Amino acid sequence: MLFSSLDGLSQEQRERLLNRRRTHAEVEARVAAILERVRLHGDSALLELTKELDGVEPETLRVPAEVMEEAMSSVQEEVLEALETAKSSIEEFHSRQVPEDWRYTKDGATLGMVYRPLESVGCYVPGGRASYPSTVLMCAVPARLAGVERVVVCTPPGEHGYPAPLTLAACRIAGVEEVYSIGGAQAIAALAYGTRSIPRVEKIVGPGNVYVTAAKRLVSGEVATDMPAGPSEVLILADATADPWFVALDMLAQAEHDPMAVSVLVTTSEELAREVVDALERASGEAPPAAREALTAWGAVLIAESLDEAVEFANAFAPEHLEVMVEDEEQVLRRIRSAGSVFLGTRSPVACGDYASGTNHVLPTSGYAKAFSGLGVADFMKRITFQKLSDEALERLGRAAVTLARAEGLEMHARSIEARLERRYHD
Repeated sequence: MLFSSLDGLSQEQRERLLNRRRTHAEVEARVAAILERVRLHGDSALLELTKELDGVEPETLRVPAEVMEEAMSSVQEEVLEALETAKSSIEEFHSRQVPEDWRYTKDGATLGMVYRPLESVGCYVPGGRASYPSTVLMCAVPARLAGVERVVVCTPPGEHGYPAPLTLAACRIAGVEEVYSIGGAQAIAALAYGTRSIPRVEKIVGPGNVYVTAAKRLVSGEVATDMPAGPSEVLILADATADPWFVALDMLAQAEHDPMAVSVLVTTSEELAREVVDALERASGEAPPAAREALTAWGAVLIAESLDEAVEFANAFAPEHLEVMVEDEEQVLRRIRSAGSVFLGTRSPVACGDYASGTNHVLPTSGYAKAFSGLGVADFMKRITFQKLSDEALERLGRAAVTLARAEGLEMHARSIEARLERRYHD
């Protein structure tokens, strides 16, 4: 794990921290081959790839309704109640994002905007190391609030050929009935191109590993996707008032996602920095191997000379998750320009946002928060503008439009307006 002052970082170390967009030519080549295989051979390719890559042979790609029901009955009541609580929080937060149509009229010209839902959306829900029912809720709930009629979930099958019961239970709670036992790049291909069993969708959302991320990037010309993403990450911005044990646990919590996950502390207190390192050593023995591997490869404890320097670094880092544990966190929040989601104060761990507070956990990583936002209701809607001109408005605006059309060499544009202006005088 890297331990350094910010101004003591070498150019190479700083570049590695700030430029986290990792591309793998070998991965992209493998993914491109998978995409082409599914595009050409459809369901048969999906079944063959599931056997090759997941080691299972599902009887059917679509999860039957009775299996969904069995999943609900197999999950503990306490867990189902927790999923309902999370769903309620996510609905409450995201319902405030639903946009309203608007219009205005000025000098005879009425202009406005209406919002319409996408007709179909595919939600990719990871599997493999663990089941992620929370991701089902994070994708499906805002899609439903937007009014999307067809919400599809693709998620990897378990050893018995169907996805984890917990994931299926979350689908049922979120109102998703169309669920497919298919994961990886092949799932993205099916959603993008369509097969006999899986009709294509208009947009694909949801997190995934490097293969899923590469697949989403490669099919972006065929279908809309949510955002570029990479391994999960947290940057914790702290001063001497922070609790070193909380900081250490939050770094480990992020690290246990993936051996490539990024956990960074930037603090104005050298004493806190050393206490966090000690706490990490004490706690890491109970953490899974993936967390220890991630901390070794991508963990960092950095000391800033001032809060200004720490905030400047945080904005340059543009983290997926930003925890702010300082005396005046609101003052810091006003200065944050780039972050997927911000967690203020010692009682606001990222893990709570991952599940139950209501904000979305599908967020831009690898510095993409400089240009992208986390998943929300607007990602499942289209904006459509409209206008209606009166005779007076056409007269007022048409002359300028005619002039500009001819300046651009588009004579028919100009004449389409002039014809209406002339007709007005003849009628």
